[in-house]
Amino acid sequence: MEFDFQWLLLGLPLAFGLGWLASRLDLRQWRREQQSSPKAYFKGLNLLLNEQQDKAIDAFIEAVQHDPDTSDLHFALGNLFRRRGEYERAVRVHEHLLGRGDLPRAERERAQYALAQDFLKAGLFDRAEAAYRSLESTAFATEARLALLTLYERSRDWPAAIETATRLEATGAGSFAQRIAHYHCELAQEAEARGDTDAAEQALTRARQAAPQAARPIVMIGERLARQGRHDEALAAWAELMAVQPAAFGLVAPSYAISARAAGLVDEARTRLESLYAQAPSAELLKARLELASDGIERRRLLVEHLERLASITAAASLVDESLRQDSVLERAELLSVQKAIAAAARPLQRYRCAACGFEAQHYFWQCPGCQGWDSYPPRHIDEL
Repeated sequence: MEFDFQWLLLGLPLAFGLGWLASRLDLRQWRREQQSSPKAYFKGLNLLLNEQQDKAIDAFIEAVQHDPDTSDLHFALGNLFRRRGEYERAVRVHEHLLGRGDLPRAERERAQYALAQDFLKAGLFDRAEAAYRSLESTAFATEARLALLTLYERSRDWPAAIETATRLEATGAGSFAQRIAHYHCELAQEAEARGDTDAAEQALTRARQAAPQAARPIVMIGERLARQGRHDEALAAWAELMAVQPAAFGLVAPSYAISARAAGLVDEARTRLESLYAQAPSAELLKARLELASDGIERRRLLVEHLERLASITAAASLVDESLRQDSVLERAELLSVQKAIAAAARPLQRYRCAACGFEAQHYFWQCPGCQGWDSYPPRHIDEL
């Protein structure tokens, strides 16, 4: 049978027309889908910027329904749920993402990290730890270890915190020496509480090795030696603290004075305390100097000198107490020092405070400059409320 070329001439235009029509229909459908999804997305973004989170969530859900394969919309929706405290819904969104077989590796790691954040915010620490640990050897490894470090600190799992901080430092995430020293000090405190003195001493030694310049291990070593009656060694430890962390010495200054008196090294201690006090006077250094003062007259002199340098209400109260203890009246210079300290302490209280927002002002306002409320200022100073 011979082939009729007329049919071919008729079929070609027909096939072309059907193909064109099908492509136009598919193109229109694709355009409608693409237009509806961004429209819902931008609507949700606008609502979110206007602090209308409920409506924003509805808009994002609509966008996800129009384009369920768009992972960015899922992440936005999950983050919104987490910010609102709806952790269960956030978990479902991110678990749905992880359940998709076509999700690229980078997006899968991102979803795993978001899921770990959901668990942490929800207080599901065991599941959060497992989720963060699964991010080892991924782009989120450093962020996961930092989150784990915070998690271990909250749960007071100091050995795990030490291991994690050490790994972070080894990977170049920064210096964690100070924090590692704190973790060992926490272990030392726990050992002391259960009576394990050897473990406490070992933990403090490791703390010093981790951060030789850290103040806390030296403070704790000196306090431990003082409790054991080894005052000479305690003074030596605290002398090192004076050299490496003089600003932190105030934490142990009164104890230093007590140990110096017990060890019979009062004169040496007074010289050191006077030197530190001349550089940076403080209430704790003053307290230590008062502990080593020879008599009440010297204590009153030290208090007056301190009040001349710093208008401290604590020092003023101590001067009054010293006067009562000696059953003597304050001299004029002492009274002036006390008056100066009281005036300085009272000055911040001689203000008006808005009962609505807490805005403080020296002058009385009928309308609060902070919250714009009317008659929100009680007509009394703060010290009278």
